[in-house]
Amino acid sequence: MQAMQYEITLPADYDMRIIRRRVADRGHLLDGFPGLGLKAYLIRERGTAGSPVNQYAPFYLWNSTEGMNSFLWGPGFQGINDDFGRPVVRHWLGLAFQDGPARAVVPRSATRSVEPVPPGRAPAEAVARALERLPDRAEVHSTALAVDTARWELTTFTLWDGPEAAAALAPDGAERYEVLHLSAPEREKLPQGRHW
Repeated sequence: MQAMQYEITLPADYDMRIIRRRVADRGHLLDGFPGLGLKAYLIRERGTAGSPVNQYAPFYLWNSTEGMNSFLWGPGFQGINDDFGRPVVRHWLGLAFQDGPARAVVPRSATRSVEPVPPGRAPAEAVARALERLPDRAEVHSTALAVDTARWELTTFTLWDGPEAAAALAPDGAERYEVLHLSAPEREKLPQGRHW
């Protein structure tokens, strides 16, 4: 599993209805994309849920490198380049994925939390502790744990049933997003549990 996200930060007075329409019109285009475990079409709106910015920030879990490459070097990502310029694409190695009790509902919120792995700490120990803390609550749709080995940061990405759960149950400091659409053509192929 490969995790990927890009964040497009928009002006403070940007009309976020433009992004909502974009996702409503185009979100379904990846509903059958080969190699894609899931894509959560995420936004943050300035002044909502503590967000200081307007942002479009889709998050992906890929089952195959071929699928990810097909998207990045194909017309899908080119549309982002054409409309917003080329964003920095963050990429993480997948460590774990688990469906939650709310996996049958369409998630409406997401959180991303980042934890540095300090230089003096064994990476395997940090990963083991992060795996123990993956949320398994009634309101969780699914959770992924991934690592950026260039920065030595663990990232936990969780899809939630709704914004109330994300606000009440997410770790302190987690960034909160609204989910506009979920494409999940190969979610069932994402391996459950840790990935080694």
